[in-house]
Amino acid sequence: MRLRSKRRPAPGSDFSSLTSLAASVIAFAASPASAITFTPVPSPNLDLSQLGRIALAGDFSGISLYQYEEQNEHLFRNNGSEQLLARMPNDLFAPIVNTDATIRTMCTLDTGNGTVVVLGGNFTSIRGPDHGAPAMQSNAIALFNPTTAAVTPLPGVSGSVNALLCDQDRNMVYLGGSFVGANSTNALAWESGRSWVNLPFAGFNGPVMSITKASSGNVVFGGKFTGLGNASTPSTPDSQVINLSTASISAGSSSTSPGFSDPNNIVCKTSGGDGAGNTWLLSDNVAGFWQAKFKHGFRPTKLRLYNTHEDGRGTKTWRFTALPINGIMNFTYIDPATNQNASCTSECPLSDDNSIQFQDFRFVNEIGMNEFRIDISAWYGSGGGLKGIELFADDIYSYAINDFNEPSCAGLEFPSSATTTGPWVVTPSYSSTAQYLSAQLTAPITNTSASVVFTPDIRESGQYSVNLYTPGCIQDNTCTLRGQVKLTGQMTADPTKIQPIDVDLYQTNNFDKYDQIYFGPVDASSSSFRPQVTMTPLAGQSLSQMTLVAQRIGFTLINSTGGLNGLYEYTPGADVNPSEFMQSAFNRLGANFSTGSAVSALATSGDVTFVAGNFTTSDSLRNIVAMKTDDANAHRLDGGLNGEVKSLFANDISLFVGGTFTSTLDNSAQGLNNVAVFDTSTNTWSPLGAGVNGRVMRVVGMTMNITSSTPEVVVSVNGDFDQLLAFGGNPALEVHGFGVWVPSQGNWLENLDLPLEAVDGVLSASILNFTGGHSLYAGSLSSSTLGANDAAILGSESLSRLPVDIEPSASSASSSDLTKRDGTFFGGDVSGVVAGLFDTNNGRNLTILGGHFTAKATDGSTIHNLLVLDGSDNDRITGLGEQISSDSTFLAMAVEGDILYAGGKVTGTANGANVNGLITYNLASKSFNTQPPALEGGNGTVSSIAVRSSTKDVYVGGSFSGAGSLDCSGVCFFSTTASQWNQPGRNLHGNVSSLLWATDNFLLAGGNLTINNTSPTFLARYDATAQTWNAYPGADQLPGPVSILTAGASDGGQIWAAGISSQNGAAYLMKSDGSTWQQAGQSALQPGTDIRGLQIFSLTASHDSSDLVNQDEALLLTGSIVLSEFGSASAVLFDGNNFTPFALTTSESPDEPGSISRVFSERSDYFAKSGGGHMPLVFVVLIGLAIALGLILLMVAAGIVLDRVRKRREGYVPAPTSMIDRGSGMARIPPEELLGGLGRRGAPQV
Repeated sequence: MRLRSKRRPAPGSDFSSLTSLAASVIAFAASPASAITFTPVPSPNLDLSQLGRIALAGDFSGISLYQYEEQNEHLFRNNGSEQLLARMPNDLFAPIVNTDATIRTMCTLDTGNGTVVVLGGNFTSIRGPDHGAPAMQSNAIALFNPTTAAVTPLPGVSGSVNALLCDQDRNMVYLGGSFVGANSTNALAWESGRSWVNLPFAGFNGPVMSITKASSGNVVFGGKFTGLGNASTPSTPDSQVINLSTASISAGSSSTSPGFSDPNNIVCKTSGGDGAGNTWLLSDNVAGFWQAKFKHGFRPTKLRLYNTHEDGRGTKTWRFTALPINGIMNFTYIDPATNQNASCTSECPLSDDNSIQFQDFRFVNEIGMNEFRIDISAWYGSGGGLKGIELFADDIYSYAINDFNEPSCAGLEFPSSATTTGPWVVTPSYSSTAQYLSAQLTAPITNTSASVVFTPDIRESGQYSVNLYTPGCIQDNTCTLRGQVKLTGQMTADPTKIQPIDVDLYQTNNFDKYDQIYFGPVDASSSSFRPQVTMTPLAGQSLSQMTLVAQRIGFTLINSTGGLNGLYEYTPGADVNPSEFMQSAFNRLGANFSTGSAVSALATSGDVTFVAGNFTTSDSLRNIVAMKTDDANAHRLDGGLNGEVKSLFANDISLFVGGTFTSTLDNSAQGLNNVAVFDTSTNTWSPLGAGVNGRVMRVVGMTMNITSSTPEVVVSVNGDFDQLLAFGGNPALEVHGFGVWVPSQGNWLENLDLPLEAVDGVLSASILNFTGGHSLYAGSLSSSTLGANDAAILGSESLSRLPVDIEPSASSASSSDLTKRDGTFFGGDVSGVVAGLFDTNNGRNLTILGGHFTAKATDGSTIHNLLVLDGSDNDRITGLGEQISSDSTFLAMAVEGDILYAGGKVTGTANGANVNGLITYNLASKSFNTQPPALEGGNGTVSSIAVRSSTKDVYVGGSFSGAGSLDCSGVCFFSTTASQWNQPGRNLHGNVSSLLWATDNFLLAGGNLTINNTSPTFLARYDATAQTWNAYPGADQLPGPVSILTAGASDGGQIWAAGISSQNGAAYLMKSDGSTWQQAGQSALQPGTDIRGLQIFSLTASHDSSDLVNQDEALLLTGSIVLSEFGSASAVLFDGNNFTPFALTTSESPDEPGSISRVFSERSDYFAKSGGGHMPLVFVVLIGLAIALGLILLMVAAGIVLDRVRKRREGYVPAPTSMIDRGSGMARIPPEELLGGLGRRGAPQV
């Protein structure tokens, strides 16, 4: 079967080659054309004309027909990775670019080669949408061409990009974030055609969170910084000691003298004494080398050498080669003979003065390395040698592997260190800069499963950037096992001085990355306090297994040109003069912020720039203000908001605001609850409904078709909340940190009773209707063309809602105690609509849904698990009342006459009688009637109901051993005429999951069964005439219990069966022609497949021939069908050769697809064809009789005509018919002559 579908450089290190970047951009411009397109799939060609209304029932919150190859059920990702998304023609979101982390910002720039989209975030890789497309390393920023769909990494930035501004006037892109690039920190520019451009300032000493262009044309940066600046060298440089004691030491041409041949002799030997065991010597009069190889990378700043004087020997000249780059390093040093600065490269001198304990050589260039070699080229006396060596650096790290931290032999008071708990093992460095620790954890994942406490050697207090370095997952093949970590720590001795570190991060990055986890003051180490960072797994992750990695944490001291506080206005092209900072209204506003303030969001609308974040000014402005181009003063927006603002979205006169606030500062607008809108025309605040019950992190614009075909702007709200608060008659809605506000309706999308799409997940950024293209979105979303809970109407090419109000399905923890085991529903979790039917008997127009759900009745009451929709009474919705337990689950239903038979895991009372497994309900009187005796034994569960058409008897199958006092295992039937239970045959036992009348005399039962107490079988056949059970022909070929049956032909001679294999637990699908079985889908149906329904449909167009399915038919599988090369689908069509997705669903949880349990229809003419329709049987019989009578009359008439023709040919003359003539004739013959010969032999004679 086949499917028809189808290493971060440390701050201050050299910048990546501009040649490489230019080549990337040229490749970007020259990419082959493959613009954003979506491939439609062929129509399924279902013939629904004979079926009346058709519905799909299941457990879902949204449903879509499969119309484009790019559709699937797994768009949302719960591992922190996000995608660039576009809308397909059916309005669903489809990924066009994939990343391994968050896309935090986007903008478009029109270049000479067309429009490009610039993407920024904290990702480390990027790739196209095609399955199996390779991941390209791309740290924090990349380009996307919407015309060609080409993706191009922009190498050279390490860290995270939080904000982008595409300045079309200057053909330039401004970047802001927490990164290093070129000679800048946290701010940089990219110019089309010139690649990276350093701004005239060295960036900022803290992270940039937002960038906007004011109406004046100036660029405004907002963030958490106090000045312009870059990483700073500590006031005490070279303070970090590189650990040589754990390196692999080797040498060439070593002396053979005992005690002087070991190159390890000079490691950790700084006392200055020569001698055996303390000195390493070369052989006499030969050059040689000393080499150290490490399992981590470093950037040394100073080399300290102790020359030997053993027996007049010593090193005279040497050189230092960095490996693996094989570069000879340049040094500066103080010449001890002249006391003057000097420099050297390949022949650096070393003094033989006994009074000089050591000499320091400073590296001219800070180059990363993990190995080095010292070559001795000239010597004093008989040969060279050394008695000590030390290596120093400025970079402050604490490694998870203690061997990489500062050595204990260095005699440091507070050396860097790490302590661990948990099952850690050392992992090779692969392509990373250092080896690291890995821990394999199993569920449940808690914060005590493993831990690392990083303790750095902080020599001086100051402003630091604290960064966590995480190795990529591709190199160690753990991407599917990576999860989240929690970082906690205290950076100051006074815990009230600054908020402690409390950060959650994903470790799902494909390549090495670093994340800034803290920016602020850090106190130097002392006997009473040491800064520490603790890393643990984030508790509560839904992972059965998790790989936790720990490498290092770095502390970078920040220097700055001060005078700023979270805001900086930059005039492009102008020189930067710190003395002129206060000439800018924005800079003055920032200087007026309280200490520790931060600007999180900026937005410009017309001549007004809105500044928002977490700040307070001396004149009592809080968290949001407005700045006008022609006005030097900040304008209060009702004094601001009483909590932090995290995000802004400006649309026309509306400014949408998200954060952690409840009202304006002057209380003129209350009940804002974390999200609000400010009307710039009336200067008034309004809530979005009643807001949400937690922090809002992002407000992002979207477009949707709400009431017309013209898209309108709506607003997505993302954050740490789980409820849209109740307002104005709208109840509170449970959500997963996502909601969509529809301004034109004044309501949340989730509250609107309209046939609209369903969207859930995370939306980080958007570009609405950019030049030359449609809207683009960044995030991780699941979407469906129709938002509907658990049931939908199926049209020929469309879906529509049922007019019912079913609440979103509860989590599995609160759903009923049913599940599928061995193909039957006994004991586990089931939710949603499991069964349904349309009832049109006796003039009714009812839609009945059963399962495990909660819904609202028309009178406002709550319905549990079974509802009746009356189309003849204005779609009135009713339930069963409170008599049936709300914990019940209905799995099967049937109507006979006026009576509804509904079975499942059902308990409660009806008319005072206990019920178990089955209830009956009078649909005409809308009341319970006298109940059949309750089912007993087993699980008391009914899984299937089948009515025998000739007798109207109702057969039920499931897990039970009796009904009332009657023994009947697995199958019983209720006589509707005698109103009593009966046992069909006496030789069947076991659990039944599916019943099917193949003909009126033969009933099939699938499940885990035994016949005659001796013969196990997965499929049995009941002969109603003989009243006996037998194994179905060939049932021994079935690999496991049958859970679903359906007819394969209208005469019942063929059947389809599905179930779960007893051997390997895999789903199977098989067809029987009455004697032999054929398997279907062995290679296409993947592990995890759960087939819950089967149904043959007629088609309007033929497909390729197959031995399994007629050319004008197709088999529909429903459930959760996992197909190779596609993934899961909730409904799939099988034409005998190919499996094709038919319907896809989403669930209330955005990271899980939904499922479809059943398809049900008003009429069951599934084998009927549409060529003019089919006449009822009674009319066919009458017409046949009429034709037969007509033919008989024609034959009689023809016979009379032919008889007359014959007689004429033979000369026949009609006898006289006159009574007179007859009378005269009789008179002339005497009677005795006429009758006298009767007694004689021979022929009578006249």
